[in-house]
Amino acid sequence: MTIYHFVGIKGTGMSALAHILHDMKLKVQGSDLEKRFFTQIGLEQKGIKILPFAKENIQPDVDMTVIAGNAFADTHEEIEAAHELGIPVIRYHKFLGQFMEKFTSVAVTGAHGKTSTTGLLAHVIQGAKPTSYLIGDGSGKGEEDSEYFAFEACEYRRHFLAYHPDYCIMTNIDFDHPDYFQNVDDVFNAFQEMALQVKKGIIACGDDEYLQKIQAKVPVIYYGFGEENDFQARSIEKSTAGTKFDVFVRNNYYATFKIVGYGDHNILNALAVIAICHYEGVSEEIIQDRLLTFEGVKRRFSEKKRENQVLIDDYAHHPTEIRATIEAAKQKYPDRDIVAVFQPHTYTRTQTFLQEFADTLNLADHVYLCDIFGSARENHGKLTIQDLKEKVNNSHVIDETNVEALKAHENGVIIFMGAGDIQKYQEAYEALL
Repeated sequence: MTIYHFVGIKGTGMSALAHILHDMKLKVQGSDLEKRFFTQIGLEQKGIKILPFAKENIQPDVDMTVIAGNAFADTHEEIEAAHELGIPVIRYHKFLGQFMEKFTSVAVTGAHGKTSTTGLLAHVIQGAKPTSYLIGDGSGKGEEDSEYFAFEACEYRRHFLAYHPDYCIMTNIDFDHPDYFQNVDDVFNAFQEMALQVKKGIIACGDDEYLQKIQAKVPVIYYGFGEENDFQARSIEKSTAGTKFDVFVRNNYYATFKIVGYGDHNILNALAVIAICHYEGVSEEIIQDRLLTFEGVKRRFSEKKRENQVLIDDYAHHPTEIRATIEAAKQKYPDRDIVAVFQPHTYTRTQTFLQEFADTLNLADHVYLCDIFGSARENHGKLTIQDLKEKVNNSHVIDETNVEALKAHENGVIIFMGAGDIQKYQEAYEALL
């Protein structure tokens, strides 16, 4: 029996894929850095072997296929060892592209909202048909008799061009990953190329000016708040318990839905899922029930109560996402102070969006900043966290040793935001409490 060996198994996409193959009764193992990552908890619970990186992990007398994470170059010792021994090596996105051919596949892509929308789609469509899924928070599930495969498709370095899905949900187009994309037009071109690879239909946010320009060989169904959308949300009622709205399909009333999410972005995510389910003939009763039982995905508005405070862990690392997260917190907790604890992710992104970061962080009542989480591939230049601090009103810089400053906000909602290792600041604060 073939052993699938994952080089970089703790990566979010890689760990999710490892879960899927394991669930489908295939033999899975992997290697990674010995540093602890949140993704390994689920792998350990399933008994999936995780080894430290070593060329000895690649064994000449074993039937093995190596799945290589995109973060690792061809010069990595295990990848080199596999090539020398004639063992097949396939990149993560290439493997995924071949794997999905067995199912009705739904790719979820966009600059923001991919993970939450993939999680919601997988949860809802499972209520109708057996579904396998791969979510960018490290979650994955394989069903041996799956009809559907819902997966997150990342635009970074145009990796999603390895995929030819049946359907594609496109949530938005925005300038991000400035270490790779030149500008928003470069991002648009990548999405346009992806659109031409979709086989059955595209579900796109019609409120997004760039997505309105997408050309495709298949139908493009638009969703959003504007009247020109095929699927439109109307009569929106926001409360501290969630959000309720009516959905009109081409100006005809379809049904009323409730979600336990907050903020406009969660209405749009739900609309995308409602549109694809409607297109695939899933009943409105199943959609309504499943929307109400969705518990969210990891690191997206993940809440804990500690004493009188609410602590929220969120992956927001782009100005658009920070705005959405703060607005959601204000909807759920209108009578509390919103405290942002933000760790910028990569020097290139911080430099590119310095003013936009400041503008969105200023929407919070109080702001604490953590040192920039840089990438090994970057040239740091002279940029420091002080450059952002100067632009954010009454902000403070903290590290793991002085998180007790957050205790001052007795009734506050403290949002730890970032894509680096922001969790260590939250863990340090929780240990203090």
